[in-house]
Amino acid sequence: MKRLHVHLGVADLETSIRFYSGLFAAAPTVVKDDYAKWMLDDPRVNFAISTRSGKAGLDHLGIQVESTEELAEMNGRLDAAHLPKQSQMGTACCYARSDKHWTLDPQGIAWESYHTLDSAPTFGGDETGRSACCATTPDAAAIDFAPFKAKTK
Repeated sequence: MKRLHVHLGVADLETSIRFYSGLFAAAPTVVKDDYAKWMLDDPRVNFAISTRSGKAGLDHLGIQVESTEELAEMNGRLDAAHLPKQSQMGTACCYARSDKHWTLDPQGIAWESYHTLDSAPTFGGDETGRSACCATTPDAAAIDFAPFKAKTK
């Protein structure tokens, strides 16, 4: 079963954790110095916040899957629709090791389809956490959406 993923950049993690814990009536399932995540069943969403993106607001959206087969299905959807895609296998991001496929919608919003394999000790990149893991998405300026737009008319 798939789960919607939403990742927001926040300026104040502690205040945001209090706000979203109240909104969801649940404590986060993961809390780090720069990151928090709620795995909710109602609504079925993986909601994450972090101070890492450098800006407040929507960082990216995604669909979290529970198996390699579901990830292959999501990859097939991207290919069948001729959507721009960048794949990352075994990547460390948001304190988890995952296989994922990134795309951008026509507005430039990053979407990831991913299967979490294990936890990771850092937010992303090297052990110091210096690189931004979720920033490695297709370049919106380099993507031609014309073929996709023609197929949807």
